[in-house]
Amino acid sequence: MNKAEEFFARRAHQNDILLDRADLSVKRFFALDNTVYKEGEIPAKYKELLGLVASTVLRCDDCITYHILQAKKEGASYAEIEETLAIALSVGGSITIPHLRTAFDFLETLRN
Repeated sequence: MNKAEEFFARRAHQNDILLDRADLSVKRFFALDNTVYKEGEIPAKYKELLGLVASTVLRCDDCITYHILQAKKEGASYAEIEETLAIALSVGGSITIPHLRTAFDFLETLRN
């Protein structure tokens, strides 16, 4: 199993546990989160890249991994993802550098 498959398997397992025990407000939030990233006036690829910027600025490595994978799935190139991460650094400042390291390391695993 590669890193992407491991990530999605762990995420699916944890979501199953969470949503099995969650109340209605949590389930509604999950539904909203799922809906806003779907194709619309803004193409899904760009929504995922926006999510990647927000996740980097908020310093959530799991979120960064997720949005990288989703952006790739929606057709984003490595160059587009790398440029998006540069925007995140510009917005978030030097505190995002450890998360950029993680993101670029993960991108390297996807290339191989």
